[in-house]
Formats: sequence, structure tokens, C-alpha cells
Amino acid sequence: MKRVLMLATGDVMSYSRGPGRPGVATGAELLETIPDGALPADVTVEDVMTGPSWDMTPSTMLQLARRARSAILDDGFDGVVITHGTDVLEETAFLADLMAGEAASRGGIVLTGAVRCLDELSSDGPRNLASAVTAAAHPALRGAGAVACLNDELHAARWVTHVDAVSLAAFSSAPHPVLGHVAGGRAVIETAPPPRPPHVTGEPETDVALIKTYPDIDPVLLTAIVDAGARGIVLEGTGAGNVPVGLLTAIDELTDWGVPVVVASRCRTAPAPLGELEFGLGLAAKVGAIGARGLAPAKARVALMVALGSGGPKAVREWFDRL
Repeated sequence: MKRVLMLATGDVMSYSRGPGRPGVATGAELLETIPDGALPADVTVEDVMTGPSWDMTPSTMLQLARRARSAILDDGFDGVVITHGTDVLEETAFLADLMAGEAASRGGIVLTGAVRCLDELSSDGPRNLASAVTAAAHPALRGAGAVACLNDELHAARWVTHVDAVSLAAFSSAPHPVLGHVAGGRAVIETAPPPRPPHVTGEPETDVALIKTYPDIDPVLLTAIVDAGARGIVLEGTGAGNVPVGLLTAIDELTDWGVPVVVASRCRTAPAPLGELEFGLGLAAKVGAIGARGLAPAKARVALMVALGSGGPKAVREWFDRL
């Protein structure tokens, strides 16, 4: 029988809030909600934390990503399931994808969560967990990288977005297609996954800031956050990757200081480098900013964390060019 490691982090999937049995279920207790014989794998549980995902630190995200990788490469597990709150599930999934390396070709790495608490009527947690274990154990996920599995849908970590805080259809890959589904006790991949990311050459940096830009933003915000310890900055711009002109001098200075600045957009954008945009757009590229290659701002932050393991702005730029 296949062997799957389950890393349990608590959050809504494990919460009971009713008067009967309030509290937080352990990973083993979550498994008990699934009928005998419904899982195609022998599941080993490790409880990592019991806090809400919206308060999860980058260090914990890295801990999960590293453990998922080592479970497959070093411990011989056929797959890994991470139970996770939905708030920042997409960020942890993308970090696990970037860190997976050779593990992605040997086993499935699946993140899952729930919108409804464990003791709510028609809780989605047990079904999502059963589907995630099924997917992690299935050979179809080998080579696909980390995925999110909710509502029987499989979403590539690079594409998945949390789009609804109340509906069971909480995640979407749009404009990309859903990677696949879990049906009939197996994972079915229906579209080609994204290309594998560049190899990770060093230890990721956890102190990366994300700043939303707005008209007349004061550039002192950028230098102040670097003074507070940030090793890199992601700017959430607008349109094709635009930021206010008043920030250009600060971006130039930070680049000279060895602090990479990546520009993402609050809009959906093509994965084109900033410097290739038509005249008048992407001006930040002219003073050293790095384009996010179409990543949403939160995922661009995760990517910059990993890229900083390669070195300073030049190494980061080269890493993003291959993303």
C-alpha cells in the first residue's frame, strides 16, 4: 500500500465551535472522520501547529515545504498532504512547489483545507482530506508539483487563487484551467501543469516586504521598511506593472544597495518582463526593478523569498527570468 505523510496545521478544517465539543482536532482525529477503507494509502500523521493560517509565519511555511520535500526524498513516502487554512494556502502551496525540487517527480504534494468547521452541517473537511490523500498517493501527480485539492478539484500551486471566503468553490485557477479532479478513487490530470520552476540554490530569505502602491505614495515607505530589516520588496502596482513615478528614485537607490525590488500588479498580467513593455509602461524596469512574470503580488513575494537564496539583485533577476 502507498505511504502518505499528513502534516496537520489546524485551522477551520479541524475546528469544532458548537456547544457539544469545542476545540481543535489533531491530525489523527481528522483521519477518524473518514470511513474505513476510503483511503488508498497508509497515512502517517505529524501535527505541526494549531494556529490560523492568516497568522502563519514564513518560517512555518518553509518548515512545511522542507518537510514535504524530505518526506519524499529521504523517508520514502509516496506523497504528502498538508492540511492548511484557506487564507494563505496558495502562498504555502507555491513555496512548497518552488522548494520541491526532485521530490516533485517522485511523489505528490497536496494542500487542502475547508471552508466549514468540522462540526458544521455538511462540513467539507473530511471529503477534502480524503480526496487530498487519494491525490497524493496517485502516480498521476508525479511531475505536477505542489497542488491544492478542494471540492474534488486539483489546482496547480502556481495558478491557484483564493477567490471566495464563504463558498465551497473557494479556489480558482482562472484564467488557467483546473489541473484535474479526484474521482472514482483516483486523481485525473486533465491539462498540462505549469513548467517546473528554477532550481533552488540557497536558503530562502523570510524577511521580504509586500507594499501596495497608490497615487502619491511616499517613497520613504520603501526605505523605512528596508531600515527595519527587509531584504527585498515586492511592489503591488497597477495595469501591466506600473508604479508611481515618485517611487523610481527610491527603487534605483535600493537596487544600488543590493535590495531587489520586484513589481507585480493587482491586475492579471502576461508573464512578460517589465523591460519589454511598450514605451511609457513598466518604467520601474529602467531603474532596476524586476518584473514578477505574471505572478500575483502574494506569490511574487514567495518567489522573491526563494530567489534571494541565490544572491543579490543580479542573481534574483536571473532567477526570475527562468521562472
